[in-house]
Amino acid sequence: MVQWTVQKLLNWTTEYFTEKHLDSPRLSAELLLSHVLDMKRIELYTQFDNPVAKLQLDKLHELVKRAAKNEPIQYLVGKTEFYSIQLEVAPGCLIPRPETELLVQRSIELLRTRTGPQLVCDLCTGCGCIAVAIAKNFPAARIIATDISDNALRIAAKNIENHRLKDRIQLLCGDLFDPVLPQMDTAKFDLVCCNPPYVSHTEFEQLDPNVRLYEPELALLAGTDGLDVYRRIAESVHRFLKDNAALILEIGYAQGPAVTQLLEQTALFDQIKIEKDMNNNDRVVTAIRKPS
Repeated sequence: MVQWTVQKLLNWTTEYFTEKHLDSPRLSAELLLSHVLDMKRIELYTQFDNPVAKLQLDKLHELVKRAAKNEPIQYLVGKTEFYSIQLEVAPGCLIPRPETELLVQRSIELLRTRTGPQLVCDLCTGCGCIAVAIAKNFPAARIIATDISDNALRIAAKNIENHRLKDRIQLLCGDLFDPVLPQMDTAKFDLVCCNPPYVSHTEFEQLDPNVRLYEPELALLAGTDGLDVYRRIAESVHRFLKDNAALILEIGYAQGPAVTQLLEQTALFDQIKIEKDMNNNDRVVTAIRKPS
C-alpha cells in the first residue's frame, strides 16, 4: 500500500493539474493541500515526509476532482489573498484579481495627499476587498460600500469583521448609489471608487470555464458592449462628489477611450487619466472633479 506523504501528494497533484491545464498548477496544489492539512503553505515544505491520514486524503481527493472540473481554487478553500490581506470568498461574490490592486494603490495614494478625515464610497463592493484594503492602509478613511447582492454583502461583512473594521466601513444593499442618500446627512464623497461589471455578452462566452461557469454573472456582465454600469455611474456621480474629489474606476482591457468619452460628456472633470496594468492593458481611470 502506498504511503502518501506531503511531498508525494504535492508532486502528484501538481502533475495532475498540469495535465488538466489548470492555471498555476503548483500553487493550486499547495493551496488545496495546505487547506486540507490546516497549515501554511510554507509548512508543507518543512513537513515533506509526514504521512497524510486517510480522512485528509479523502478530502483532498474530492477537492482535486472539483478543481479538475474548473471550480475555482479560491472557492474550494474559501479564501484568497488581495493586497497582502487574507479575505474570505464564496460563490456568491467575485474573486478579487491582482489587477484590481492598482485601483486600491491609486486610491490610497490619492487619499494620502489630502488632510483630515476622508469619506469614500466603494460601489459594487463584492467581498469588500477594495474597502478593506483602503481602510487598513488609510486610517483616516470612513467608507460606505454598496452592492446589489445580498450574498456578496454577507461575505463582505465577514471580511470587515475579521479585520476589525466595522466602525469604519458601512455596508448598504442596493444598486450603485441608490441606497446612499437615505442613510446619510451628507452624500458628498472625497473619493468614489468602483470595480464594476464590465464584460460584454460576447466576451462572456469566451471567458475561461472557471470564471464563466462558477463566478456570479451579476458581477461580470454589463450589457452588449460592457459599458452599461459606467454609463449609469457617469449619469449620477455629480450628485455624490465634492469639488476636487476623485472618481477611480477599474475598466476592461480596451475600454479606456470609451470610458474617457463617457466622463468627458459629463463636463464634470478637468483631469481624466487612463492607466495600464502590468500587461499593458487599460485598467484604471482616474477623474478629478472641477471646482464649482
